[in-house]
Amino acid sequence: MVIVPNIQAMLFLCYMSEITYSYSQLYNFTTAVFSKIGCNESDAAAAKVLLSADLRGVDSHGVARLNGYVRLWDVKRVNATPQIKTIHETPSTAVVDGDSGLGLVVAPLAMKIAIEKALNVGTGWVSVQNSNHYGIAAAHAMMALEHDMIGISMTNASPLVAPTFSIDKMLGTNPICVAVPAGQQPAFVADLATTTAANGKLEILQRKNRDTPSGWVQDAEGNPSTDANILKKGGALLPLGGDREHGSHKGYALGAVVDIFSGILSGANYAPWVPPFPAYVPLPQKQPGKGIGHFFGAMRIDAFRPADEFKKDMDDWITGFRNAKPLPGHEKVLVPGDPEREMEIERMKNGIPLIEPVVEDLKKLAERFELAF
Repeated sequence: MVIVPNIQAMLFLCYMSEITYSYSQLYNFTTAVFSKIGCNESDAAAAKVLLSADLRGVDSHGVARLNGYVRLWDVKRVNATPQIKTIHETPSTAVVDGDSGLGLVVAPLAMKIAIEKALNVGTGWVSVQNSNHYGIAAAHAMMALEHDMIGISMTNASPLVAPTFSIDKMLGTNPICVAVPAGQQPAFVADLATTTAANGKLEILQRKNRDTPSGWVQDAEGNPSTDANILKKGGALLPLGGDREHGSHKGYALGAVVDIFSGILSGANYAPWVPPFPAYVPLPQKQPGKGIGHFFGAMRIDAFRPADEFKKDMDDWITGFRNAKPLPGHEKVLVPGDPEREMEIERMKNGIPLIEPVVEDLKKLAERFELAF
């Protein structure tokens, strides 16, 4: 179990040189922007998925990306009014075509289908093709919790990651989230990239003009680097573990599993042919599938054992880890999901901090669409 520094110290670092906005301010503005590009009223609620990242402290995937989605729409890589449909299904599985829609819209709908199938037959599994960036994985996996289900969410992404022993970028950061309900304790929510750090973390360091920690990236020749701008110079992100001696082959394997489940199983693009998020980066010449791929699962607890008994045991499991003795200098042992949950409480109460470059991006969007910010 990973032990992290005191959450208050983390919050202090997060708030340095930042401007704070309320959730409602950012939600209303983001909804208005999505409406301006043509999303209908229900789809404009993609703002809720986007803002879930800011609330949970995943600043790289929140409103900092709003301008990126608009740019994808500008170059006609995002369809604001998609005709999302199921193109193949069985009682427990489905393949969904997102019609190039916002992943923030396509993914919740696909997860809802997985939940409905689980309600009917015990488990539901949905792969998605022809989608776009879907925000944070947790936003979709956690939809299962209110139904006493385990939720699973993963997606492939544009190739920024070099496999162990390679200089070629073959995989994305390819996140995985598993959300598990408990009883009296908060849910277990493990949401992680299969790289040492997500690309969004590099973007944050770039805005703050800081270097990366060691083990995050390598240069174009495969040498270790701490340059946050190294991807623009031909470098690559590293799989979880950083190098072979620290288990990068395991991070590489996890990223590959996500790519196979999300891309090959659904008929989406995969490996180095997944479309890039930045609109200015050309699409790969080869397109073996359609768009970006996702994969979702929903498992009804009572398809395995009584839900109340399971949640009681989950409470015991979580309590045991919380009572584990922490290392000197650390306040407590955290259960996956604790830092994000604590951050959500803090930010819903006191506001969401945005660094100045993100604020400037939002102001430009406001000016373009004649909106107040």
